[in-house]
Amino acid sequence: MPHIIEFPERPYIGVRRTITMTTFGLVADRIGEIIGWLAERGAYPAGAPFLRYESIDLAADRLVVQAGVPVAAPLEGEGDLFAAVLPAGRYAAVTHHGHPDQLSGAIEALLKWGEEQGPAWDMTEKDGAEHWGCRLELFQTDPRVQPDPHEWDTELQFRLA
Repeated sequence: MPHIIEFPERPYIGVRRTITMTTFGLVADRIGEIIGWLAERGAYPAGAPFLRYESIDLAADRLVVQAGVPVAAPLEGEGDLFAAVLPAGRYAAVTHHGHPDQLSGAIEALLKWGEEQGPAWDMTEKDGAEHWGCRLELFQTDPRVQPDPHEWDTELQFRLA
């Protein structure tokens, strides 16, 4: 069941890519690299790594997505890695247990819940694309500890307007 939670700003190190539905690896596979980059600098994740959806245009099969890792204190980026913050605010959140390929059902349920309950998303539509203020998939399960993706937990957090 979705719930609403208030978050402060959360600093992170991320990377951004324009991808298609079949090329998620171009961005998602960078999470391990970001964690390694942090470790080389004596910094460690301050929360679950995530994907942040900036723009979604399913008709054109074009998504602008970030892979990010939260940090305890702001750092400077390097190369294509950048420092940013997840915006403070109220988020609708729900946890999905199971393979990440099955997230679409949880996403649809969260969006339907929003329609029925009335909170407005921090999202605008332009030229057929959704532009999100902050739409996250946080990977709560460490695949080194639990290698079976059917046992993974992914938290969805969609910022409210």
